Amino acid sequence: MREALIVLWEASDRISGKRLKAMIPTLLPAMERHGHLDLDPEIRATLFAMSSATIDRALAPQRERSGSGKRRRWSPSVLRRSIPVRTFSDWNDPPPGFIEVDLVAHSGPVASGSFIQTLVLTDIATGWTECAPLLVREQTLLIGVLREVRAPMPFSLLGSDSDNDSVFINEVVRDYCLSERIVFTRCRPYRKNDQAHVEQKNGAIVRQIVGYRRFEGLAAARELAALYARTRLFVNAFQPSFKLAEKERDGARVRKRYHAPATPCDRLLADTRTSEEIRHRVEAVRVHLDPVRLLAEIRSGQKALVAITESTLALPVDAPAAPIPVADFLAGLRTAWRMGEVRSTAQPILKSKRGRRRPDPLIAVNDDLRSWFEADPAQTGNELLLRLQTSGPDRTPTDCSERYRAASRSGVARSPASWCSVPRISRKRWRSREHMREATGSPPGSIIR
Repeated sequence: MREALIVLWEASDRISGKRLKAMIPTLLPAMERHGHLDLDPEIRATLFAMSSATIDRALAPQRERSGSGKRRRWSPSVLRRSIPVRTFSDWNDPPPGFIEVDLVAHSGPVASGSFIQTLVLTDIATGWTECAPLLVREQTLLIGVLREVRAPMPFSLLGSDSDNDSVFINEVVRDYCLSERIVFTRCRPYRKNDQAHVEQKNGAIVRQIVGYRRFEGLAAARELAALYARTRLFVNAFQPSFKLAEKERDGARVRKRYHAPATPCDRLLADTRTSEEIRHRVEAVRVHLDPVRLLAEIRSGQKALVAITESTLALPVDAPAAPIPVADFLAGLRTAWRMGEVRSTAQPILKSKRGRRRPDPLIAVNDDLRSWFEADPAQTGNELLLRLQTSGPDRTPTDCSERYRAASRSGVARSPASWCSVPRISRKRWRSREHMREATGSPPGSIIR
């Protein structure tokens, strides 16, 4: 009976026991009709009555030896299964206090070593955004930074939705949310659209203010914290943002309609679920804010942050802050557009020019060549090389002599700046250049491009 079962399993292309159980009533009669099997009635009845579990147990040794054992399926951990999943369509207009949280890495072009990350919190209802630097990726430090970020927020934290990063999905963060009565949810793995609100703020606020440089160390973290303290006031109190009202899909076309642009403060004040105490506190803070001074402090913080990343000297820990010349900054706003990009963090990182990979073969005679060329700029490189050979055979490097000897045979003469990289030029192109020199009256040694 076992041998007959093995034959049926091989004839089915080694499918699972549940599928083989359903296939035996079709496979066995077909093999008997074509003369492949001739079983006793008792064995035949046993094969028809065999359950899928019995089939799997009977074929276990063959599966193990053939390498077609049971596949190991990926299953999330018990902790991850205990955290519910929330998609982008599951919010249903929550009250202020339900946030999406994410981390923005400031690793620069190389994501190795230790670098600072920015913790970003975005409220779903109002768009209120808070940012704070995280020195290292560690859940205990994350909880400490989260406590500091919650303190100046005008509303209580009711819910937190994160991605599946291990710095969020762990016992420390889960227990903290349970103790603070915060609804803790997560998005689907590899679905960035489930966190569309905070992902948009990652680019519109964090990257706009900080850029893409690499930040590491306590000094940079301290400057980032001071910069985010001013940015939160400027962005939440004065910068309007769009909020999606509805979305319609017509075939391949998607129509999106947005509410009128409004600041997070305006949305918080206009929400009927906001208490009067929160309204008075927000209005009291907003009325004393100066947007020009905040922007000037942000620009100054950006310069200080870039100075820290580009400086190799240790900066003082408690350096006194220089006064911000608000009047000069305001006067410069009229003509700032002429300077192009004014944010220091958005300026390109200047890279030093790469030097020569090979030693200069003409370094010993550079002074003589320069003096000869300045005396007669019409000389070609070939003429200078011949003059150098005439002045002394030992003064001419061997590799330059061979390359220019080949170049002279093909009729190519170049300036001394390109002696070590002489490209080949076709005879037709060389003749056209000679005709252009004759037509324009240029000297023989001039370069025609």
